[in-house]
Amino acid sequence: MKDTILLVGAGGQIGTVLTEALRKAFGSDHVVATDLRPLENQNGPTEILDALDGQALAALVKKYKVTQIYHLAAILSATGEKNPMWAWDINMRSLFNVLEVSREQQVAKVYYPSSIAVFGLEASPAMTPQYSVLIPGTVYGISKVAGENWANYYFKRYGLDVRSLRYPGIIGYESMPGGGTTDYAVDIYHYAVQNKPYECFLRADTPLPMLYMPDAIRATLELMEAPANQIMVRTSYNLAGMTFNPGEITASIQKEVPDFKVSYVPDFRQAIADSWPASIDDSAARRDWGWKPEYDLDAMTRDMLFHLRKQYGM
Repeated sequence: MKDTILLVGAGGQIGTVLTEALRKAFGSDHVVATDLRPLENQNGPTEILDALDGQALAALVKKYKVTQIYHLAAILSATGEKNPMWAWDINMRSLFNVLEVSREQQVAKVYYPSSIAVFGLEASPAMTPQYSVLIPGTVYGISKVAGENWANYYFKRYGLDVRSLRYPGIIGYESMPGGGTTDYAVDIYHYAVQNKPYECFLRADTPLPMLYMPDAIRATLELMEAPANQIMVRTSYNLAGMTFNPGEITASIQKEVPDFKVSYVPDFRQAIADSWPASIDDSAARRDWGWKPEYDLDAMTRDMLFHLRKQYGM
């Protein structure tokens, strides 16, 4: 029997692209995209779903005979700091609903994205290892650490096949940013193609781990398709692509758009970025299921500008 996949929070930055990739891989009719608001321009089944409504989630799993759930709904780092208790409630209650419904209805696989936000100042700032001190400085990071441990618990206690990646900053042209601290690295390309000066909310010398969307989607699919006996990490795998700072991405863009201007006016997000690693050791993912990124900074810049120019009719 062919897998049927349910995406929770399919309208976000990653969910938008992942839905399309899964439909190409499994067939449009076998991927059900859900979000709190109606989803537009879909070529497969969609449903409105509040991730905090466990009964509604269970009903959809039963209705479509779901075998895999990708749980993407979350309040991100910068947005979460404006209302911490709200962010904690949404991030954790939605996860518990997915885990419990999956356990009760014997869903075969669950995907739960984590983040480099799990790391804090106590973690090694360079090539942060897979197993490191996890004392995050944001409610988003705290919820992701808790979520990783619950994923591991459900695997060990109930045998639920939960898999996870610690995403770095994700950069893509397909959708707008969703309130994260690394979002400058998406916004900056939109400003560049429109010949507008960009004001960056981080210092020019703030390095952060990043990943281009095609690599992020490929990593997610490769992880979920790997045989269960190759998945040695049941909290969340470190994932890396490249490391750069705002000054370096500006220089990369200026190779293609020489007149592009950027100023740097750090705000509250600077402290969040300073608490995160500059680079990530993802050797466990490379060893266990063969992960390897394809894009570097300049290749990403050329591809981003090409697609955004098309979007803006240039």
